[in-house]
Amino acid sequence: MPTVKYQKDETVMGRWPGSSLYYQVKVVGFDSKSQLYTVIYKDGTELELKEQDIRSAAGFQLRSRSRSRSRSPGRRRSRSRSPARTTRRSSSRTAAAVAAAAITESAKESSRKDAKVKDTPEADLSSVTKEAENNSNNKHEKKEENNTANKVNEKPEAKVDAEPEKNQGRYNLRRRKDDGDAKPVETKAEEPEEKEAKPAPAPTVATTLDFGGKIGAYFWLLFLPAWVLFLLLQVNMEDPSLVNFPPPLPPLETLWDTQAFGIVILWILFQALLYVLPVGKLSEGMPLRTGERLKYRTNGFFAIVVSALVAVAAVYQGIDLTYIHSNFLQLSVATFLISVLLSIYLYIRSRYVSADQLALGGNSGNVVYDFFKGRELNPRIKNFDLKFFCEMRPGLIGWCLINFAMALAEMKQQGLDAPSYAMILVNVFQLLYVVDGLWNEEAILTTMDLMHDGFGFMLAFGDLVWVPFTYTLQAYYLVSHPNPLSPLVVALIVTLKLVGFYIFRKSNSEKNAFRRNPSDPTLSYLKTIPTATGKSLLVSGWWGVVRHPNYLGDLIMALAWSLPCGFSHLLPWYYMIYFIILLVHRDSRDMSNCRRKYGSAWDEYCRTVRYRIIPRVY
Repeated sequence: MPTVKYQKDETVMGRWPGSSLYYQVKVVGFDSKSQLYTVIYKDGTELELKEQDIRSAAGFQLRSRSRSRSRSPGRRRSRSRSPARTTRRSSSRTAAAVAAAAITESAKESSRKDAKVKDTPEADLSSVTKEAENNSNNKHEKKEENNTANKVNEKPEAKVDAEPEKNQGRYNLRRRKDDGDAKPVETKAEEPEEKEAKPAPAPTVATTLDFGGKIGAYFWLLFLPAWVLFLLLQVNMEDPSLVNFPPPLPPLETLWDTQAFGIVILWILFQALLYVLPVGKLSEGMPLRTGERLKYRTNGFFAIVVSALVAVAAVYQGIDLTYIHSNFLQLSVATFLISVLLSIYLYIRSRYVSADQLALGGNSGNVVYDFFKGRELNPRIKNFDLKFFCEMRPGLIGWCLINFAMALAEMKQQGLDAPSYAMILVNVFQLLYVVDGLWNEEAILTTMDLMHDGFGFMLAFGDLVWVPFTYTLQAYYLVSHPNPLSPLVVALIVTLKLVGFYIFRKSNSEKNAFRRNPSDPTLSYLKTIPTATGKSLLVSGWWGVVRHPNYLGDLIMALAWSLPCGFSHLLPWYYMIYFIILLVHRDSRDMSNCRRKYGSAWDEYCRTVRYRIIPRVY
């Protein structure tokens, strides 16, 4: 059993990864398997550090004393400098510490008044300053240090006013070139050859549990399949009103159909074949915690074009695609079984991967929770990425195929020569959404699902069952419940859709471009707030209007999808209601993760961008 050198809640000095600067931190916990300490900085930022990147506070105290005593008071500079001059580096480390602390505190006070100083060190140096002051052995030294601190504090506002810049904030570990010689306390590691801390592997135990935790995992595993079954049975009723709840259950033997199971298997294999073809771009994912960047074959647009041609050829050859409508329930049960088998495989294989391949949130140690949330972050069979494939291919393209089949079923059932306006709108709107996603497939690599969530039942069921069999409810509803639309109403709905699509696409493009290359000259107009992690938060463009403008665009498009179905029943509005709940929950998860990750920089961001999704509403 390895010995734990630093205990929980102990105050120590931690080196910031990628630098030689040490800051006061508190130990939150220790993972015996990964040999990493979780520490929290003064601004709330949590990081994981190796033991060699941590020093005891007592060790720093001893070094401060030895340095202080080795200096001759006679070597100190005169105290008679002008208060208006910028404080220069004193030969005394204690004077430098006091000056740095004064600059840091004045900068923090100024930033609270909205006069932000760029690249101000975010670490609290008060503890180091206090040690240095206590180690001064004569009153003359103490008096000189206090005078130095006072001189620095005499002109904090003048310093801020002299350097107005856009994109300013408090957090950056690099020193300003124009800050004169005043520097933060800098302590070198004992191992000088170690220039940079290596990225730490993922912890083996999740610290935060989502979706109701372990009890919630049991609930969702039972509720989600039951909810999909209810929706499909309800929408298939002659009168799908909720007053007819619950719908009658069909005989169990009718839920299984071998042919339906075979069709689903063939569809997934067909999409897998298109995915592995050497067509399209090889895109790099975002850097993992290990520093690695995985490669993805982003040829989704090619896949949907080929799939559309195959579907048209099938109709031309006389294949009846209305089979999808008449066997919708059986197809959904077959897909559900496949998602369960896939989830079992994913959980078993995750038990044999290294710690750095696990997701942060899906390795709680509870079998049911981890099965639901997903343990492994990027499960792959050689270069075949299972999560990316399921996220973008069989379910998403299958959604469009099902809609097309519903349009054919409406024509057949209603005796029409062409689909109704309502059916055309639903098909075109949702097809545009999917095609746009596949055309910009590379953008999915920067999303929460790909970057943070493990691949387990939650995503497998969502990608393969939830998306194709619940997002198609509007088209399924219109087959048996037509809703005539006038040309004026059609024009208004189309306008609404285009507005939502513009907001969705524009905001996502800004986010994706900024995440991939924040220093891109074409993005120089965007204002940001830097954080202690080295990353920046967008506060301009659409991201300065609300915190999630892409969610706003999504909601407007969801409204346009539901309006063609009219207001006779609540069921076709299911997607709109579900999406509101989903996005509010995602926003809550995002808020929690970002506050933990970015500390007080996130609080400043929230003050700058007040509304979450809907301007002046929420």
